[in-house]
Amino acid sequence: MAETTAPTDIVPFRIDIPQAQLDDLRTRLGMTRWPDELPGTDWEYGASLSYVKSLAEYWRTGYDWRKHEAALNELPQFVTEIDGATVHFLHLRSPEPDAMPLILTHGWPGSIVEFLELVGPLSDPRAHGGDPADAFHVVVPSIPGFGFSGPTREKGWNATRVARAWHELMRRLGYERYAAQGGDLGAIISPTLGRIEPEAVIGIHVNAASVGFIPLGPVSDEFKAQLTAKELKRLDKINWFMNEGFGYNKVQSTRPQTLAYSLSDSPVGQLAWITEKFKEWTHPSAELPEDAVDRDTLLTNVMFYWLTGTGGSAARIYYENMHVLDWFPSASSPVPTGVANFFEDAAIRRFAEELNHITHWNEYEQGGHFAALEAPQLLLGDIREFFRTLR
Repeated sequence: MAETTAPTDIVPFRIDIPQAQLDDLRTRLGMTRWPDELPGTDWEYGASLSYVKSLAEYWRTGYDWRKHEAALNELPQFVTEIDGATVHFLHLRSPEPDAMPLILTHGWPGSIVEFLELVGPLSDPRAHGGDPADAFHVVVPSIPGFGFSGPTREKGWNATRVARAWHELMRRLGYERYAAQGGDLGAIISPTLGRIEPEAVIGIHVNAASVGFIPLGPVSDEFKAQLTAKELKRLDKINWFMNEGFGYNKVQSTRPQTLAYSLSDSPVGQLAWITEKFKEWTHPSAELPEDAVDRDTLLTNVMFYWLTGTGGSAARIYYENMHVLDWFPSASSPVPTGVANFFEDAAIRRFAEELNHITHWNEYEQGGHFAALEAPQLLLGDIREFFRTLR
């Protein structure tokens, strides 16, 4: 009889994309029906036509998925089923016996690719010139609906449900107490995890923090009077973003299925949808996305959406979050929380302290929204610094 696996089993996983799928991608890229573009607009109206054409051509003729697939398969990967969803994850157990368990959560339009430069130094600092006392047992799951954890098969996968799944994942791995880190959606899911499992979560570290760390509505003059000049600039940035940069969120939180047809059928559509955010959200000194994050890393991240057909499925978490607001913080978290604010981040300490137990806060002039890719050494150092206080 063939062996069967129980839903709670943890099964080793390797990425093995059929060649026919890669051939289909190249064919589609070669047959792209390109839109027009108003002269002189460049990135003003969205993703630049000349840039997307150039990157798509490199994707078709220069990018080597097999090289990156092989590198990913050098890392220990697993899948398990939690609450009816597939969860794909990396799990690097540290050789250091006193290592702290740590779950890292990516954001949108990211993936576990964001953390590939960090997992080695975090799990085995001794081998990377670091202090072995800073070691972590590292768990890096793909959010249900994203990449090889997708697509989701039922409604309701919002931040709270993901957080509950993360607790179950860590329990299955034998970690009764653990730390959590994340950026973007990860900076929503990780604090939510701390709120629902405060006895299990040792501490929370975030970057690219938004909900619970920034005001999402009008701010009183009295509150503004307490802000520094830098914080007032952040408030202006938040207001600009809500007026000019929020379109993707409105679509994904209201009509993700309509968007899914384009993202699933057109690799260039998926590429442009993601790459525009790497242009807008990285450090402003980067003229092009690849000046902040190298082209192969950008494309490997896009491939996690394209090869798994999860562009629409990943977008659904915005819909679920907006339609079931049980993840939205209504009381202060008791869990020690650290914030790394990079140049493009908008968190404001005075506001964050109302809803979080802030014990660590660092400001950086480098990096942007994708700190794990733009400034991995700074983020690595900040994570280590914060969790040293909790060991």
